[in-house]
Amino acid sequence: MSDEKGEGGEEATGSGHDALGEQQRAVLRRAIRLEWITLGWMSATVALVALVAGQSQAMRAAWAEDVLSLLPPIAFLVASRRIRKRPDRHHPYGHHRSIGVAHLVAAIALITMGGYLSIDSVIGLVEVERPPIGLTVIAGQAIWAGWLMVAVMVVTSIGPVILGYKKLKLSEQLHDKVLFADADMSKADWSTAVATIAGVLGIGLGLWWADAVAALVVAVSILRDGVKNLRGSIAGLTDVEARTYDDAEPHPLTLEIEQRAAETPWVRDVAARVRDEGHVFHAEVFVVPHPGSAPTTEDFAELRDRVDELDWKVHDIVIAPVDELPGMQTFRSTLRT
Repeated sequence: MSDEKGEGGEEATGSGHDALGEQQRAVLRRAIRLEWITLGWMSATVALVALVAGQSQAMRAAWAEDVLSLLPPIAFLVASRRIRKRPDRHHPYGHHRSIGVAHLVAAIALITMGGYLSIDSVIGLVEVERPPIGLTVIAGQAIWAGWLMVAVMVVTSIGPVILGYKKLKLSEQLHDKVLFADADMSKADWSTAVATIAGVLGIGLGLWWADAVAALVVAVSILRDGVKNLRGSIAGLTDVEARTYDDAEPHPLTLEIEQRAAETPWVRDVAARVRDEGHVFHAEVFVVPHPGSAPTTEDFAELRDRVDELDWKVHDIVIAPVDELPGMQTFRSTLRT
């Protein structure tokens, strides 16, 4: 028995967009607006940082991170459009997994660039590179170019931090791991700015190694974000147990589904297998009827509807009657630890 009921009782198309309730659609629209704002802000940031970067390794690393910061918003916007497509013969579950694919692409890009910048920074330390920061003329006044770098880093770091905290709240409401990864990177952007500013000021104080060390700090930050997101994206695409939007713990809906099914009078035993499809969950509920009971198709439909009422994320539900739960006991005990 699968859930084919959409919003307001209408037939569902199976797309992630149609699986969202009106409240979640409003949240998605806000998230899309924030991502477009992020793209605009980060594009301007990339141009400004490139303009003043000079020979500073820290500034070049910060520029690379800013370029990479464009990937999660782009991935989110592409995935948000992709999930609107209707299921077809080749994609019977719809296109919910576009969210997971977008997450994976962003993670690989982060790891690649983080690894490259880490190696480049270490080489700079080993070869004792001394990046020059000269003077620049503004309105007829000659000033140290490092002050321009510091000013650009301070100004450009404000937007991502604010946008990051706004997107963080929306990612929880949407159960969107790409949006969460983007928000997590954005709200921590101040640390990149601080490291870069420290590196530039270190050059001004004659500490040649400060620039390369700051670049290494930024590179390690990028690499850490990449590894964290790669781990989460692969886990989602390989059908691990459904977890919360931040991957902090198993999602409580799995146990709630089992508890809801166990309340049914004709159900003797139950185990649920829940798969995270992106914004929504696909749930297989295995039920063992009491001996002598003869549940009808209406009973199964009623149970399906009761499970469906738990949460908007429970979108695609299969009720499977079985004689026993072979191999499921270990799975269930794991969920309860």
